[in-house]
Amino acid sequence: MEPLTEHCLQAGFFINSGHAKIIELSKEITKGIGSEKDKAIALYYHIRDGIKYNPYGVSIIPSYSQASNIIQREKQEGHCIDKGIVLAACGRAIGIPTRLQFANVRNHIGTSKLEKHLGTNLLVFHGFMEFYLENKWVKCTPAFNKELCDHLGVSTLEFDGETDSIFQEYDGEGGGYMTYEHYYGAFHDFPLDLFEREMRKYYPQLFETNYVMGS
Repeated sequence: MEPLTEHCLQAGFFINSGHAKIIELSKEITKGIGSEKDKAIALYYHIRDGIKYNPYGVSIIPSYSQASNIIQREKQEGHCIDKGIVLAACGRAIGIPTRLQFANVRNHIGTSKLEKHLGTNLLVFHGFMEFYLENKWVKCTPAFNKELCDHLGVSTLEFDGETDSIFQEYDGEGGGYMTYEHYYGAFHDFPLDLFEREMRKYYPQLFETNYVMGS
């Protein structure tokens, strides 16, 4: 295995794949499933629909975004980065290399209320992740649960373990829905410092009102 994928098997501070709760959850979801690809698919759907999407609850408190703490929250919900972190941790816990990706997007899903706070439809540091399956990296976005997509009239993002599944580009009627403004690249763990810098750059008002936990 190439060094990069070896690195992406190691636990991080946020993607704490060696935590007992993460190991237990990963084994429970993939019990009786044979191939790595099928295990990754099972993990994807469990995290996509088992943790409800909530774009609020933004925090720069490190422990808040640890995978083991996310899955133990009283309410099983989180934003895109939270869900990507959990999925990446679960993948590593069963021996599948994973890494995180981040991008700035416009026309996000279900965020009209949030956009009023932000003053823009540019969503900064939207998170997704990648599995290393059958000798290649495959992207997927577990953020948008089926219940939310049905409510908004958009198709769910499906994942087959072979082709990239990232953002809805069209709404339910075929109109443009999401565009990608900037990619930050791939990361072994959640780059909290970069996340905070970008949030302060694009949304300084959120820190002035303590909208961001820990600010």
